[in-house]
Amino acid sequence: MYIVLEYISGGELFDFIATGGPLPENICRFYFRQMLSSLHYLHSQGTTHRDLKPENILMDDQYNLRIADFGFAAPIEGREGSGFLQTKLGTESYMAPEIHAKQPYQGQVVDLFAASIILFIMITGHPPFTQASANDRFYKFISGNRADVFWRSHSRNKKDGFTKEFQDMITCMFQLIPSQRLTMADVVGHPWMKGPIATPEEVQNEFRQRHEKILHQ
Repeated sequence: MYIVLEYISGGELFDFIATGGPLPENICRFYFRQMLSSLHYLHSQGTTHRDLKPENILMDDQYNLRIADFGFAAPIEGREGSGFLQTKLGTESYMAPEIHAKQPYQGQVVDLFAASIILFIMITGHPPFTQASANDRFYKFISGNRADVFWRSHSRNKKDGFTKEFQDMITCMFQLIPSQRLTMADVVGHPWMKGPIATPEEVQNEFRQRHEKILHQ
């Protein structure tokens, strides 16, 4: 059997944000759609990634998104076929609260939680919290049902603020209890996802400029 590996030459999403700052919202929507599509395919094949983060989101030569590094990937069904996983794996700041609490977790649910953190970073240029636990400086407002304080705190660092649709979607994706979070279908159908989306040409122009900044650092 032959395995064909794709050469990904466009760089890491992390570098594009670290160097160029937050992305325009229509471009974030473009990439989040690609991310959700990739996750849907991965999950439909019975696999969970478990280590989604901007460093593991790569770009091809047309700046289309590619998910990489499957070192922590596992079958969604779990070792015993229950649909739950037990091992605490991943990157601390992208882990869902149930992983931090050492509770059984569903792979597709924690992947979507990590994806919501990545989207927040694309919009703002920084993480929403250090760790999704009740003791965290920012996450405690989500877990304590004080999302208004969470958004007010983050709005101080965002010149044009956040739309109500974005706040609603992210708040629902960040919920402490897994069953209270949006599902993949819920996210796809959310009003924020129906907003303006960048064209491939607009995305390529933006990322070519950012690529030049990275090369000349």
